[in-house]
Amino acid sequence: MAEPWRDRARRAVEWNWRLRSAGDPRPHYVVCGKDALAYYVARAMLESELPTGGARVTVVVPERYRSNGPDVAALRGVRVVRSDRLDVDTFEAAGLAGAAGLALLNQDDVGNLHAALCAQAVDQRVRQVVRMFNGTLADGVRKLLKAPVEVLSDAEMAAPAFVAAALNEVDPSSFQHRDKTLRVARRADVRPQDVVCALAHLTEAQGVELLPAEQAGADLVLAEATGQPPGTEVAARRLVRARRRRRPVAVLLGAVRGFATRKIGIAVMLVLALIVVLGALISRAENVSPLEALYLTLVTTLSGADPDTGKPADAQIMQVVLNLAGLALIPLITAVVVDGIVNARLALHTGRLQPARAGHVVVIGLGNVGTRVMAQLREYDVEVVAIDKDPEPRGAALARQLEVPLIVGDAALPETLVAASVADCQALVVASTDDVANLEAALTARDLRNDLRVVLRFFDGDFAERVEETFALGVSRSVSYLAAPAFIGALTERAVITTIPVDRHALPVAEVPVAAGSELDGRPLDVVNRDGQVRLIARTPAGGGKTIWWKDLDPRQVIFAGDRLTVVARRRGLDWLTRQCAPPAHPGPVVRPAGSVHGGVHTPAAALPSVPSQAGSGVGAAHPVPAAGEVPSTTNGGQPDELELTRRHDGTGEVS
Repeated sequence: MAEPWRDRARRAVEWNWRLRSAGDPRPHYVVCGKDALAYYVARAMLESELPTGGARVTVVVPERYRSNGPDVAALRGVRVVRSDRLDVDTFEAAGLAGAAGLALLNQDDVGNLHAALCAQAVDQRVRQVVRMFNGTLADGVRKLLKAPVEVLSDAEMAAPAFVAAALNEVDPSSFQHRDKTLRVARRADVRPQDVVCALAHLTEAQGVELLPAEQAGADLVLAEATGQPPGTEVAARRLVRARRRRRPVAVLLGAVRGFATRKIGIAVMLVLALIVVLGALISRAENVSPLEALYLTLVTTLSGADPDTGKPADAQIMQVVLNLAGLALIPLITAVVVDGIVNARLALHTGRLQPARAGHVVVIGLGNVGTRVMAQLREYDVEVVAIDKDPEPRGAALARQLEVPLIVGDAALPETLVAASVADCQALVVASTDDVANLEAALTARDLRNDLRVVLRFFDGDFAERVEETFALGVSRSVSYLAAPAFIGALTERAVITTIPVDRHALPVAEVPVAAGSELDGRPLDVVNRDGQVRLIARTPAGGGKTIWWKDLDPRQVIFAGDRLTVVARRRGLDWLTRQCAPPAHPGPVVRPAGSVHGGVHTPAAALPSVPSQAGSGVGAAHPVPAAGEVPSTTNGGQPDELELTRRHDGTGEVS
């Protein structure tokens, strides 16, 4: 039978790639995955301006799959290999032997481990970046694999951003580098002497301005941790104190209200009211004390009374009605008890037997991200209620360990959200892996409470942008976007220390070594800082000297080969700095700048121009970095500066 035309076309494309890659000096990277994280990593590798002129990227995806967001196989410029198994044959077909790096980004810890072992059999020297959720398994992989490997958890990186958004605070992430511990904070929450650099200026008119030139006016800063708790921890403590002041009577009444159905409760209340009225009338007619009247009423209601024809007609009528009320009360009491027992058993099975709560946080979806968010909130002692369709989701065991109630049900149904007391909660974090289900749950929650703070997880960037513009549901976060810079840095062997989420952006913190003969070798430090792109915060001299931090950095100090520069940068700025610190393609004598050097401080000659600026010539001329607000001009129609929320001309978008 003739070969289908689709297979013939695919084979032709793969053969052309083999011919084109022969003798190609660009590094080759293999990306295995089908979700948004694989898309962002592959796209960033295609757009990266490495010293060799870019990279070749091969993506391995299943034969048939449905992308829940941006499609990595649809990226222009990648080679696509379709296979349902990541085995030796697949990696050989992908050209893994001799590749610069391999990214295993499927959401399957065991599957990624098996793929890493198969890749090691193909090439033991290839650098592997593995996505894993299980921390114990990740530690074992680092120890057992012979190949250079980096194991990362995207959920662990992104969870602080969800927690901060739920508590209406800035991201509580902190990191330690060398001898300092740094954290993200609002400028008003830290002392001026502890500010390392400005991260962002937030304005409603212009949006977010990253790494602004005006340091003093920035709203968000990177600061040294000096014992003061971060804003998120302060907000959590405030929430816990408010919860402890709740009135116990209100909680008890809420529990009683949830014991039986509303109709049965109303019927019981009406019958009891009738009995009280008739008891009062009988006590007046019999002219007895209140205690005796209570005794007569209870005996008449519950057991009936002996007939007495000598009583007045009105007393006989009240006695008959009271007996009838007693006949109705006994079945109602039985119904309440039976209904309560049945509801309790069903609620225990589905997790719906919950007392009324207030000031807690509801987390929908106990997958990788939801489990991390739940755990971090409990570390702050914030009360959490979890909702999931699956009776045994990934985070069920941890939820039981942390004593977090798990409600099994569809979060899009009002009764499920009512069981979790969503109307009285502090925030709702919707972290499931289905965009449509997340949107339905958010809309249903807003019907219960208009001013509810909602934190949404979305995969499709264009969908997220349109939802925010149309419905104004709250804050949206993309786990893949927040974690992508760390995976990219590990894949390209950049020392990415951490990633700082800022609104819908992510700023990597990286340590870049300066190679001998590079563009920055012999240049002063002030050429590193570029407004809107790169901000230098520390320098570690060659030979392992003591790190010089921002307070003691002199912009006139000369950069030498072997120095390590610690920077906060945008992705495009980090690409530029990597090129400037890379060794030259054709090694030659190192040209030092004219002028004298005294004590490591460069003094330029009077006849020479000053240090080139961002728009000038010199270091920045060969690889210019666009200033803030500019759009770089490229041959593919102008790619965005970084993974920002952008509606592209081809209809795709990114969630930041």
